[in-house]
Amino acid sequence: MLAACAAALALPAIARAQAQQPAAPKVDLETARAAAAAGQALLIDIREPDEHAATGVAPGALRLPLSQIKERQSEIPRDPARPVLLICRTQNRSSKLATMLQAQGYTNVRYVDGGMKEWTERHFPTEMPPR
Repeated sequence: MLAACAAALALPAIARAQAQQPAAPKVDLETARAAAAAGQALLIDIREPDEHAATGVAPGALRLPLSQIKERQSEIPRDPARPVLLICRTQNRSSKLATMLQAQGYTNVRYVDGGMKEWTERHFPTEMPPR
């Protein structure tokens, strides 16, 4: 509950950034999956821990809940040579966060179109986060 409230508090800042910045580019699910599996991109799952536990996460994804972005943003690399791919449940949060990060100077950040909802519907592999 507390995490959900913290995430909700982050949304106004994200919305302001989105209004002032062109939308961040998206990447399709297949491309994101292949790039992350090959180590060519960093996949970051920004859903909350209860969401991670409910469905699992994509193999190798960094779990960085939206409610913790302010405290942990330094974990998101600014390397223009390695794409950062953000994924949430449906792409609503990840598209907004990608736009906000772009406004802050991140040059190679995208959101995953379809999100984990589509990932699991396609029966792509997932792993359960440690407890």
